Amino acid sequence: MTESKTKVLTKKDITDLGIRNVLLQSSFNYERMQAGGWTLSMLPALKKIYKDDKEGLSAAMTDNTEFINTHPVLVGFLMGMLLSLEENNEDRGLIRGLKIALFGPLAGIGDAILWFTLLPIVAGISASFASQGNVLGPIIFFVVYLALFIARIPITRLGYNLGTKAIGSLQERSQAISKSATILGVTVVGGLIASFVSIDVIAEIAISANNVVSIQSDFFDKIFPNILPFGYTMGMYYLLKNKKVNPTVLILITFGLAILLSLLGIL
Repeated sequence: MTESKTKVLTKKDITDLGIRNVLLQSSFNYERMQAGGWTLSMLPALKKIYKDDKEGLSAAMTDNTEFINTHPVLVGFLMGMLLSLEENNEDRGLIRGLKIALFGPLAGIGDAILWFTLLPIVAGISASFASQGNVLGPIIFFVVYLALFIARIPITRLGYNLGTKAIGSLQERSQAISKSATILGVTVVGGLIASFVSIDVIAEIAISANNVVSIQSDFFDKIFPNILPFGYTMGMYYLLKNKKVNPTVLILITFGLAILLSLLGIL
């Protein structure tokens, strides 16, 4: 680990980051999800940290443009924490590992608290008022949404301050934390694969007039449940890692196969 950098980010910089992270989904795509908006939000602070160190900035930007898909309201917490580590010139493996390890759980927490609990309750109350012609309905919903937007700033500051206070502990245990974060990150990505990749064969084999065998449930699921999603994912990983196939090409191949096999009545 190299020598720590002098603290360069101000309270205003962190406040600006809390506002800029509203751009998180500004270039959402199926290859890297929120990576473009994430990098755009982080870039001013990264430029201030690295100044004339083009190689350091390039390495930071390379890591920041990797796949990420987290909660758009709570994302400032992770951004602030990682910026505090960038500012202290922590090991790139540690920074990258923490990002990969935390974005998934942070998304789950945000979804559970905000999308699945707070906003549905507020929407129900607001709709009840609105259905009675009471102007409080839309006002309440607007105020809550505005409060969530403003909350991005203290959430970002919290992440930054927590990261700064944790630096001493992180320095002592950087290798162990980096390895643990990488393992957790791989687990999170594996969970995303299991959730997002689904292949079901709808084709059936007629044994007799009253006996039909489903290729999916009676064959593949009996041998190895989810073997097709697993095999397809491993195939894509092989092409991506070993054959250096562009992710966009793999996405187009996936779309093409899905359309073709659906037309043929196989999937």
